[in-house]
Amino acid sequence: MTLIEITLVMGLMLALASIITYSISSMSDWKKGRSAAEKLKSVYVAQKSYLADHPTSSFSTLTATQLVPYLPGRPGAMPTQKSLTDQSLTIDVTEMPPIFTLSSSAYDPSDSDSDSLWDVGNM
Repeated sequence: MTLIEITLVMGLMLALASIITYSISSMSDWKKGRSAAEKLKSVYVAQKSYLADHPTSSFSTLTATQLVPYLPGRPGAMPTQKSLTDQSLTIDVTEMPPIFTLSSSAYDPSDSDSDSLWDVGNM
């Protein structure tokens, strides 16, 4: 083989490796968003269950402590989630459906607020 052929093959291999790396990164981001949506859905179910048992309560006065017993599977604590940049997110249970917050602002890096990535979606 000539030096040119080896260079072309190496360049092609590097290009394919970079495409695969980019694809895996996108899949990892999607997986985090999907996991976050499932956690928000479980909190949403807990909100609705709590309000069904306490019809005079308002969702704007809910606390995480009140909702923990109503979470599906009884995990014993509110679910936690990391952002795409590995920052800790908190769930705002005073919103219905609940949202993730980062530094007191809503966190949803997806294109839509109803796509079931980083949000409850259409239930």
